[in-house]
Amino acid sequence: LHTSTNLLLLSLAVADFVVGLLQMPVILLQNQGCWILGDLMCAVHYFLGFLIVSVSVGNMVLISVDRYIAICDPMFYSTKVTLKRVQYCVYLCWVFSAVHSSWILRDFLKQPNRYNSCYGDCVVVVSFVEGAVDLVVTFLGPILVITVLYLRVFVVAVSQARAMRSHVTAVTLQRSQTVKAKKSEIKAARTLGVVIAVFLLCNSPYYCFAVAAESNLVGASSAPIEIWLVYFNSCLNPVIYVFFYPWFRKSIKKIVTLKILQSGSSE
Repeated sequence: LHTSTNLLLLSLAVADFVVGLLQMPVILLQNQGCWILGDLMCAVHYFLGFLIVSVSVGNMVLISVDRYIAICDPMFYSTKVTLKRVQYCVYLCWVFSAVHSSWILRDFLKQPNRYNSCYGDCVVVVSFVEGAVDLVVTFLGPILVITVLYLRVFVVAVSQARAMRSHVTAVTLQRSQTVKAKKSEIKAARTLGVVIAVFLLCNSPYYCFAVAAESNLVGASSAPIEIWLVYFNSCLNPVIYVFFYPWFRKSIKKIVTLKILQSGSSE
């Protein structure tokens, strides 16, 4: 599991885990009608919400870049995409997301109760400018980058698949290993494409709602539905990994059954 691509998946998994551990229980508590955790926890709750969405989007972009290089420039993948560089990218992703979330909520973080109409409220109001910046930075911009990269990956993957079918009669070991490697890369790109497609489906309603609410086209009553759909994406990601990656299922089985502690388990 110790590869550059899986390091990006690890970062995404940490964000998903934080959603389930910290965000969802607090949302359930908030839906009871009265906030009892105080102003500090209210600020932390909204900050984590913005942070996790930003981190997830950043990870999706990094994963798309990783697959783009692996499929479209495979000869230089091992030199361009190293563990150290991926680690730096992951660190920058989390730092940038924290800075972005802090900027969006800068006034709210200074005074968490400024928008509360009564005791027991936990409300945040994002201005038009801040909402527009958030829409571009965490949705429209990343979608554009991801779409362009995956269109390029799709074209190259199709051409590689055709090339492999035309040369399938070659029986040298080296050619066989090359074909298997290419199939593995294409399958990984396809699976990560599914992850990104599910991400877009889960997040699009929220941002569409945010734009419509800013224009007073919809009320705030349906907001919890869009928010829960965003968080539900964190539940779907691990399911996608389990169904699409046989080696992932095998690795998890060895970890859960403690076979990973046996000598030679990595083989």
